[in-house]
Amino acid sequence: MGGTVDGTVVPWGVVDLRGMGGAGFVVAYPADAVVVVSGLPGAGKSTLLRRWGGGAVRAVDPRGVHEACEAVMPGWLPYAVYRPWARVEHFRLLRGSVRRGGPLLVHDCGSRAWMRRWLAREAGRRGRELHLVLLDVGADAALDGQRARGRHASARVFARHRRGLGRLLAAFAVGGSMPTPEAVSVLLLDGVSRSRAEAVRFVAGLSGGLERRA
Repeated sequence: MGGTVDGTVVPWGVVDLRGMGGAGFVVAYPADAVVVVSGLPGAGKSTLLRRWGGGAVRAVDPRGVHEACEAVMPGWLPYAVYRPWARVEHFRLLRGSVRRGGPLLVHDCGSRAWMRRWLAREAGRRGRELHLVLLDVGADAALDGQRARGRHASARVFARHRRGLGRLLAAFAVGGSMPTPEAVSVLLLDGVSRSRAEAVRFVAGLSGGLERRA
């Protein structure tokens, strides 16, 4: 599902662009959409968010919260000790950003269904749509991405995210009903199509997926 006009992709339902080469394109969402970019650690979520955000669109990345907490903690204190505080701060930032209104990009691993449901509820209370971008680049490419950026998720954390995303991708492969009913659309990208997704545009008056389903 979804539409493409003059190099602009307008997602609703499931839009699978994996394995599709070609020219670059722009992804368009309603002006107040909450767009969650998901994938394995090292899949390129932060890179895509930087490309799409460019400082003009609010983006929430847990790495920023991690670094802010790290900056005020003693250097000898392991991150594991204050991780719960960092997570609470991340949720506070997310909730505040959703309530503030306007377009929002969110960095999330995507393996936690409860997180998507919570975001969908927060957005829905304010009449906003939740959209998902899922990066399916494979475990080897994600590990290469971690090495390139010099940051590594532990083997345990990586394996947990891999299992969760694997189940989600398998559900999309089966077809039938939408495996993520909390999201208006899911845009599936691999390494090739991810590089083609040059920008995101939030368009006032754009007909949303909920209207298309009516």
